[in-house]
Amino acid sequence: MKKLYFKGENILNIPNIISSYRVITFPVILVLALLGNVQWFVILLCINLVSDIIDGFIARRFNIVTRFGAAIDNLGDIGTYILALYGLFAFKWEPVKPHAWLLFLFLAVFVLSYIVALIRFKKIPGLHLYGAVITGYLQGAFFFVLFVWGFNLWFYFIAIGWGALAYIEKIIVLLKTDDIRPGLKGIYWILQDEKNHK
Repeated sequence: MKKLYFKGENILNIPNIISSYRVITFPVILVLALLGNVQWFVILLCINLVSDIIDGFIARRFNIVTRFGAAIDNLGDIGTYILALYGLFAFKWEPVKPHAWLLFLFLAVFVLSYIVALIRFKKIPGLHLYGAVITGYLQGAFFFVLFVWGFNLWFYFIAIGWGALAYIEKIIVLLKTDDIRPGLKGIYWILQDEKNHK
């Protein structure tokens, strides 16, 4: 594969291509949802959910994590969240509605994490903590199950509850660190680094 450099990083790699696919297909899937084409919406959304797991795994497994890749993956994640949530509200809201408080709590914490990032760093950093990565896997699997087989209450509480805790951790990390970089793992590791450097 040819090399393409951006700010000193080779950005032409498999994980970045997969992440870019999610960004490019976002408007197509959104239009399908708005037109009520549930079948193709679900098929393409599920492809996006699976690709979100694959690109991160490849990047970490083969050590090709880049700032550009983290940023484009973050953009793809936001788009996939928007699509999944729109699909939930438009097509699967009735079984979720009695338990919506947890979803709204997660969304509040999720949005707050981006507000904190913008205030502190004047940008949306591509921060992939372990807790947030696990959230992506859990919620991706939850939305896949929701759209393919139907609503599962215990899976809902695990996926959305874990997500709320993970983004609370992300807010704490954003407030604690001055260096947003690929490879940050979580608050435990940041505190351990601080302890070792005292």
